[in-house]
Amino acid sequence: MDTTKIAALALDYNTDRKHLIMPEYGRHVQSMIEYCSTLSDREHRTKVANSIVDVIGNLNPKLRDNPDYRHKLWDHLFVMSEFDLEVDSPYPVLTKEKLGERPEIVPYPKKSRTHRYYGNVLQTMIQTVSEIDPSPERDAMEFDIANQMKRAYLSWNKDNVDDSIIFSELRTLSGGKLGLKDAILTVAKGVISQNAPLNTKLKKKKKPQFKRKGSFTPRSKS
Repeated sequence: MDTTKIAALALDYNTDRKHLIMPEYGRHVQSMIEYCSTLSDREHRTKVANSIVDVIGNLNPKLRDNPDYRHKLWDHLFVMSEFDLEVDSPYPVLTKEKLGERPEIVPYPKKSRTHRYYGNVLQTMIQTVSEIDPSPERDAMEFDIANQMKRAYLSWNKDNVDDSIIFSELRTLSGGKLGLKDAILTVAKGVISQNAPLNTKLKKKKKPQFKRKGSFTPRSKS
């Protein structure tokens, strides 16, 4: 048989090899982990595991920006060993069951469907101030909140608004605890915001790029 044919039959293709669990680290790291799992001495096996963690840390330097990047490297080590590597890890050992656990549901803040133009922060301020005992300080905060409500209202609505409407909505949002005394607010216009509707934004007049016809004087012939 031709030697070239023999060499072709002896080639080792990646398709015939064991599947890589984390291909970004390469087959050499996978082989090192498989070798580490065959060591009988636990202390020696732990030293080799630490060396492998240093190697994969150099192969994945972007993880160094994370404060717990060493913990992530050890987790990657256990994943690539298919959770069969028994070593003394400086971090809690990652198990297959723990990796498959569903994350806890993140509690999203409840947003009001009404009065959305005031924003969640302003409505939270109303709830906080409404829990304070009546005092001159609370009256001052209530007046500032009413001014901010009018500013937000005018940012989303083009027309003017009467102060009594602002205090009426303040009573509604505070459950009847605020807005009991009508006053004259000092805010007269809103703030132009990128999130405001298009019909409330002020349109700037564009300057003409060219002069109108007849606005230039012809050159005199010499």
